Amino acid sequence: MWTHAPWQGRFLPHPLPSKERLRAYASWCNAVEGNTTFYATPSRDSVESWARQTEPDFRFVVKLPKTITHERRLNGAEDDLRAFLSAMEPLGSRTHALWIQLPGSFGPNDLGGLASFLRGLPRTHPIAVEVRHRAFFDEPRSAGMLERLLAGAGAEWVPFDTVTLFQSPPTSDAERDAWTKKPRVPRRSRALTANPIVRYLGRDDTERTVEGWRPWVGIVADWLREGRSPTVFLHTPDNAEALTLARRFHDEVRARVPGLEPLPEPVPAEPPTLF
Repeated sequence: MWTHAPWQGRFLPHPLPSKERLRAYASWCNAVEGNTTFYATPSRDSVESWARQTEPDFRFVVKLPKTITHERRLNGAEDDLRAFLSAMEPLGSRTHALWIQLPGSFGPNDLGGLASFLRGLPRTHPIAVEVRHRAFFDEPRSAGMLERLLAGAGAEWVPFDTVTLFQSPPTSDAERDAWTKKPRVPRRSRALTANPIVRYLGRDDTERTVEGWRPWVGIVADWLREGRSPTVFLHTPDNAEALTLARRFHDEVRARVPGLEPLPEPVPAEPPTLF
């Protein structure tokens, strides 16, 4: 995500060598979704470069590869899992969570497989699970089963809040594309662990995005007061303004929880001049 083209030269210096791009991103935000790991396990050299470009307290939420979650559906994926965990080792404590995003077809009848998989995971990093099957949102019994399973394993349930996206018809190509690909599920805001993770998807219109995140400002502030350490990822369909929106959200939460550490000072996109 730190190589998102619309940010280059606008928020982030451009051109930059590949081994410096994450460092520039990390001057804007202190966490990143490791979404690229879903498509392929990166080389250990690449992960070592990520570690060199970030401070020890920077947070990676790394998504397990689709060969594990979508193709094998958590069954018989021991070799793929070992290879992935080995590749992630250079991140050390920067691995804030292993993110298990399950396909929309993964429903209540598959919870036995999830339970077995979670039992087999090493307890070296927090675990975060994202589900998309409607039964987990519409059926209290199914939701309760999943909550008990996750709580028993010390794992978090990651909500993907798309309510704002689907409030009214799309008005841009990016929004139309998101309508066809993103899950339409109710907002969920119950934390199971000390490290809740939220994924929020707004609109390409900034003010509609900000209005849609209002409930999360209070929820996240409450979590912080309770001693939890939440991580929030803010998206829009085109993600053009995601960096500034992330900092705006952080500022709104910090206004309610003044003890929250400020985000770092961004690296200028262009070198300073005298003119």
